[in-house]
Amino acid sequence: MLGTLQNTVPGREFWRRLLPVAVLLAAAILGYDASPVWLFVPIGLAVILVLLRQPLLGLMGLIVAALAVKFAINTGTEVSLNAAATLVPILFVIWLLNRMHDHDIRLVKSRANLPLILFLLSGLLSIFIGNVTWAPSVPKSGNFIIVQFAQWAMWAFSAIAFWLAGNTVKTITWLRRLTICFITVAGLLAMVRVTPNGFDTLYNTVSFAVDRAPFWLLLTALSVGQLLFNRRITTWQRLALYVIIGAIILYSFGEEQERMANWVSVVCAVGVLIWLRFPRVRLVVVVAILVLIGSGVLFRFIYDFAGGDAKWDESGGSRLALIGSVVELSMHNPITGLGPAAYRAYGKTTSLQYGRVFYSSAWLSSHNNYVDIFSQTGILGLGLFLWFMLQVFLLGLRLRKRYPDGFAGGYVNSMIAVWAGIMVIMAIGDWFLPFVYNIGFPGFQASVLVWMFLGGLIALDHIQPAAPTGSSNA
Repeated sequence: MLGTLQNTVPGREFWRRLLPVAVLLAAAILGYDASPVWLFVPIGLAVILVLLRQPLLGLMGLIVAALAVKFAINTGTEVSLNAAATLVPILFVIWLLNRMHDHDIRLVKSRANLPLILFLLSGLLSIFIGNVTWAPSVPKSGNFIIVQFAQWAMWAFSAIAFWLAGNTVKTITWLRRLTICFITVAGLLAMVRVTPNGFDTLYNTVSFAVDRAPFWLLLTALSVGQLLFNRRITTWQRLALYVIIGAIILYSFGEEQERMANWVSVVCAVGVLIWLRFPRVRLVVVVAILVLIGSGVLFRFIYDFAGGDAKWDESGGSRLALIGSVVELSMHNPITGLGPAAYRAYGKTTSLQYGRVFYSSAWLSSHNNYVDIFSQTGILGLGLFLWFMLQVFLLGLRLRKRYPDGFAGGYVNSMIAVWAGIMVIMAIGDWFLPFVYNIGFPGFQASVLVWMFLGGLIALDHIQPAAPTGSSNA
């Protein structure tokens, strides 16, 4: 009986003969509706099969997609998707399929998981409550709910990038590869950006991420972190990092001097890394900063360097007026917020005055990420987000004791510096959780990589160092 069954099963020769027939049949069918789109179908299937076998290549692909791929997908609303926004959910599905295959879809343990999950749930709750309690006098478009879910999706995709890194990276070798990939791609873009025609070159060829503060913050922290903490990088690697840092300085303190978030994030990252690397200079630094603050020299220098009265009249004072208006509107529901993206609709029903200028039906954007989160998710959502950020910071501090030097030591200290920089620039006009009506998914291409590399801290928390000194992690 078994022999009979085996004789009825098609052998390799049968499938070898069937393959050209299938190819010719597919060509004949597709010939009636020829389109370049069909070329991407087999390529996409091949990529998915590769990622199922090696999902960490997907994180490398996310770095390239976020920084170097320029295209937009129209959604029929004011929101358009890009390569990074489409790749993140694909990588999540691939991770989920792999975990289902292993009969274990749990996240690796981390104290950061619970507040992040609750934050996402609070966003969904804000959508529901915001629509139930919507003021009848505030008009909204028929597809506004799509925009709201697009805003929530940006938060969810950020969290997924964080979890993907934390749950798929299993070795320091792969974390090093991801870091090298980012520094290489981002470093090349940074060097091109500071060339005479660099802006025009990159504007027409790569993503919007290169002109955002999170991009420069992450590149600065990872580069300086390796220089200060990893003694095993080669001379050529060290030279390359110096060149990249030179490009960062030229961009942040030269060409984009008046864009405060850029150079403030760079100063913050370098300052934190120096503080962590050289404990003996901490007292001197604290005393110097207190003296400069007390004398007023520090404030005057920062104010003048950022553009002085001209820059304040152009955007500084108006941003305070915007923040005040958004907070005032948000008092309609301060506990769970107006709902994702909702304060833009509420702002159209009120007037805004700044100086002698009077705006009616203002298109509001707070330009402050904390105010943004509060307005959309209320005190509840903002509190959960701050709880999550606190857990990430504490995780970084714990890992410093386990990884004092080498590559891993540089990485951990870099992420603490990135954390500090993000907390600062969120308050002065850049985005860790982009606002869909302001920077939107183009800004997500810069911020998503910060989420991904912060997720690397979870991975390191579950990797046992080979030696107590961390020297083997160079």
